[in-house]
Amino acid sequence: MFRQKIGFWYRLAAVIAKPPLLVLFKRDWRGMEHIPAEGGFITAVNHNSYLDPLSYAHYQYNTGRVPRLLAKAALFSTPFVGMMLRRTGQIPVYRESTDAMDAFRAAVDAIERGDCVAFYPEGTITRDPDMWPMAGKTGAARIALTTKCPVIPVAQWGANLAMPPYAREKRLRLFPRKTLIVQAGPPVDLSRFYDREPTPDVLREATEAIMAGITAQLEDVRGEKAPSEPFDHRMARSEQRRKAAGEGTL
Repeated sequence: MFRQKIGFWYRLAAVIAKPPLLVLFKRDWRGMEHIPAEGGFITAVNHNSYLDPLSYAHYQYNTGRVPRLLAKAALFSTPFVGMMLRRTGQIPVYRESTDAMDAFRAAVDAIERGDCVAFYPEGTITRDPDMWPMAGKTGAARIALTTKCPVIPVAQWGANLAMPPYAREKRLRLFPRKTLIVQAGPPVDLSRFYDREPTPDVLREATEAIMAGITAQLEDVRGEKAPSEPFDHRMARSEQRRKAAGEGTL
């Protein structure tokens, strides 16, 4: 298996994180053959638990191609965690600020250097009631069309059973011992978008193709069919506000 130069700080992070993961969880790693052996690429990953960045990073580390994850800028100010994020080359995301383009440029630069850049296109943990991927944001598609690099869809399941998202009691449910399943699929074909102007409509179509690739992998992992239309959190929230406003006028 190809091994890039991982570096001291990434190896230190693995030394800290891997032992408890190995003890507390079983692993089912699938589709590693789809991870490119060389060159820059994107992984697009579903997000269903606060723990799943650890399961994904463990999987990706074992492929020999360590990821550069886009993480909320606030995390980089957290003691120790922020230092490790910086030292391992993770990319801060400044939302709705004049620095928002910094993440875009950093991701493009990393891909052009031959790195893997990991995206959670949903932007947050899924709000879908059945834990399917939601409608995605366009950042991954924008960078994919800029760099024309491979986009590898990755689905994961199991971390959400150990730490369910949005649960009232945010505690680990370690027993019985859960299996962390991570599965990569073949690259999403975005070639039909390469010669088109990256308008909002084109970026939305490319994003839908990426999300469909992730969802197809998760369908295989779960052995069931996803809804025909992905859950749209913004539309659902708008509908809730509309209903609340209607009830308030009664």
